[in-house]
Amino acid sequence: MAAELRAAGFDVTEKVGGNGVVGVLKNGPGPVVLLRADMDGLPIVEQTGLPYASKVRTKDRFGNDVGVMHACGHDVHMTCFVGSARVLAALKGSWSGTLVFVAQPAEEIVAGARAMLDDGLYQRFPKPDYAIALHADPLTPAGVVSYTEGLALANSDTVDILVKGKGGHGAAPHQTVDPVVLAARIILDLQTIVSREVNPLDPCVVTVGSIHGGTKHNIIPNEVRLQLTVRTTKTEVRDHVLKAIDRIAKAAAVAARAPEPVVTVSLEEFTPATLNDVALTRKTVGVFKEVLGDGNVRERRPLMGAEDFGRFAAGKTPIFMYFLGTVPAELYDAAQKPDAPPLPGMHTDRYAPVPEPSIRAGVRTECLAVLNLLRK
Repeated sequence: MAAELRAAGFDVTEKVGGNGVVGVLKNGPGPVVLLRADMDGLPIVEQTGLPYASKVRTKDRFGNDVGVMHACGHDVHMTCFVGSARVLAALKGSWSGTLVFVAQPAEEIVAGARAMLDDGLYQRFPKPDYAIALHADPLTPAGVVSYTEGLALANSDTVDILVKGKGGHGAAPHQTVDPVVLAARIILDLQTIVSREVNPLDPCVVTVGSIHGGTKHNIIPNEVRLQLTVRTTKTEVRDHVLKAIDRIAKAAAVAARAPEPVVTVSLEEFTPATLNDVALTRKTVGVFKEVLGDGNVRERRPLMGAEDFGRFAAGKTPIFMYFLGTVPAELYDAAQKPDAPPLPGMHTDRYAPVPEPSIRAGVRTECLAVLNLLRK
């Protein structure tokens, strides 16, 4: 990414906030516009069958052997980013201002934006008057873009629960305190937070995405580890849910005569909701509709997914993230038929964005958004 930005004429700094790349292109007086692309992949073994499908395997940060796949479309994001850098550099006679192109790591653990900001992104480089990003959409036809005014994506929290017990022989469970059974009880009890503690009109998700414990069929282990993701849209709901998780886990342990579990909320992996600036959204969507046509620009509901792009709103910077359709028209149409199988979504091993016309539409819309803000 650094090499591509340099080739396009940007002044490039590497290793910002870890593995972040920042390219600056100054072109006379005018606003500063930040364009962001995230770079990281996911620990998934790709099953798309494409000739360029990832075959890479590596160790994750926990030592597990995993695949490596751009299952969230970040390869599309980077490609559009590079295309936009080339186009805008070639069109310097048509705009005035400063471009700040940010290639961001660690979005999937919602840590990269914070790391870059903590490393002085808005102090070491021109502070943006606007920040823009796109995200690949696995459920919308290629050539179509969609957007949300205001709340676009949710708060995201990462929670770990260490469930403690007393191990022993599987044939003598009465001599143990079984953390596997206790973990199962906690998982079921956690579902009551959303169904019975949160106002039904307030969106909320509590998902246990990982459970690890034990080594063999006939051994009751000493502990089980749970990994949770929590999604909310309001601060008061978030506070209530995190306290409820702690309360429910500890209460279940008391009922099972088990040691108190350890509940850890990772503040390093928290990201706030993404709130698109209404004025910037309307200004950008207006030019999208003018060029692409109303039928190719669609409004969408907020999602419970999360994105650390929301952190670029620091210092009251107006931000706008929109979604780029990546599904071939024939596949999209087939999926709309009754009883048709669903399209592969983000974070699945079969998500395969179609390069054309997705990338062309991504470059075109990113450039339109920037040029609309940097008109001479």
